[in-house]
Amino acid sequence: MLGGTNKSESRNSPRTPMKMKVSMVMSEVGEVLAFTRDISDSGIFVLLDTDKVPEVGQEVSVQVQGLPGMDAPWVKMRVVRIESEGVGLMIVN
Repeated sequence: MLGGTNKSESRNSPRTPMKMKVSMVMSEVGEVLAFTRDISDSGIFVLLDTDKVPEVGQEVSVQVQGLPGMDAPWVKMRVVRIESEGVGLMIVN
């Protein structure tokens, strides 16, 4: 949670619990595999080890893994929140 803001007040769309395997590319760490905790229309929360957490404001690329058929597209996202379990990411338009 950033700046003591109530999470529900800063939410633009409801979150749905969903576990998906994702690949995330960060400039400092490179590519890591992780799982989502939840998704919404505007972003996702990714569970990460504490030694692999990007900074708030940093842009990353994320791709869902294991979908049938073609590879999922890479999506540019921005870190908007850091918690002990991982990071909240917002889709960059």
